[in-house]
Amino acid sequence: MSQLSAAHRAKLMEDLKLVIADAEELLKITAGEVGDKASQMRVRMQDRLDQAKVELANLQEMAFAKAKDAGKAADNYVHDNPWKAVGIAAGVGLVLGLLISRR
Repeated sequence: MSQLSAAHRAKLMEDLKLVIADAEELLKITAGEVGDKASQMRVRMQDRLDQAKVELANLQEMAFAKAKDAGKAADNYVHDNPWKAVGIAAGVGLVLGLLISRR
């Protein structure tokens, strides 16, 4: 999962939230269905949904922690190498300025 970009992970998390919400709605709609099999299926689905919610929360926490660590690493790099950081920022600014001025 480390190969996925942040945008892909965010999209995946949103999609999982929608699937969970849809499954919960389905459970509510079928609550009137009777029979042992239907009841067992609802219980099993609810258990799996609860587990999916926990795993989704864990994924979000891990993504937040990784983003925080990346921010700290960037901050440490800038503090340890201020002139390099200024040079890189100036170079990026120059390139962006050239690209913008062409339009």
